[in-house]
Amino acid sequence: MLLVVAAMTAWVVPGSAAVTTRAYLFPPAVARSTPPCDRTHSSLRPAGPPRVTPGSFMAKIRAHHRLIAGVSEYTYPFGFFNPLDGRVEGFEIDIVHAIAKAIFGNPNKVEFKAISDAQRIPEVQSGAVDIVAHTMTILCDRLKSVDFSTVYFHAGAQVLVLKNSPVKSLADLRGKKVCATTLSDSLGYIKTAHAIPVPVTNFTDCLMLLQQDDVAAISTDDNILAGLQAQDPWTKIVGKVFSSEPYGLAISKMHPDFVRFVNAVLQQMRTDGQWAADYRRWVGTRVPAPPPAKYKA
Repeated sequence: MLLVVAAMTAWVVPGSAAVTTRAYLFPPAVARSTPPCDRTHSSLRPAGPPRVTPGSFMAKIRAHHRLIAGVSEYTYPFGFFNPLDGRVEGFEIDIVHAIAKAIFGNPNKVEFKAISDAQRIPEVQSGAVDIVAHTMTILCDRLKSVDFSTVYFHAGAQVLVLKNSPVKSLADLRGKKVCATTLSDSLGYIKTAHAIPVPVTNFTDCLMLLQQDDVAAISTDDNILAGLQAQDPWTKIVGKVFSSEPYGLAISKMHPDFVRFVNAVLQQMRTDGQWAADYRRWVGTRVPAPPPAKYKA
């Protein structure tokens, strides 16, 4: 918690470049052969402005008097527990508040449920949460299990090491231990680089292992690494971005009406300036254009 408090005054994303075009060292794993799906055109088109219609899943959420969202409490500044005010805050948390406002007229009608990376799909499938907002990359394999909203953030993987480390890229970590969260796609990139993956529950666990010299590096999305770096100034991000990580909100396949509703909310956020305002507040002052909405139907 002390690390998060310190980071709240020192957050910097290098160049705020998470959504800019990159030259990848190698493409995402799903793109090495003919891709089985188009990840960024995988969501459903809104039926119009966000409306709660009788019999819809949104009406059921309204009847329960709260939106239940699976989020991270350890991914600064996307979703984290702020010990100064006892609240869960961050870029993704603001998106959840916007969805709650569209359902209830009150952005605070939310129950936040802290979940790990490994719990994201099971929690949605079981109905334990209505939606997951948890730095979740849209992947073809995941699309078989859950539906996603349109892309609301673009990230890309890099490597975090201690400042005195000679490592300059993931390629330098062959045979060395590299930390990532359980069931994250980062583990696949680590294995591909012939490094030794060390899976943990949360990336703050990775940071502790790095500080204790139990792993040589952490590898995950650049924005997550920047949040960890803000919590420990004795670390540095190295190497070029080597993957494409489009983030989406995960929703059960049983509720396509909710997918369309959420996409309508996201589109409002793109056009009314709220996405830009949230990005400026949490991510960086060089605010890019939001990822455009792309639909399969």
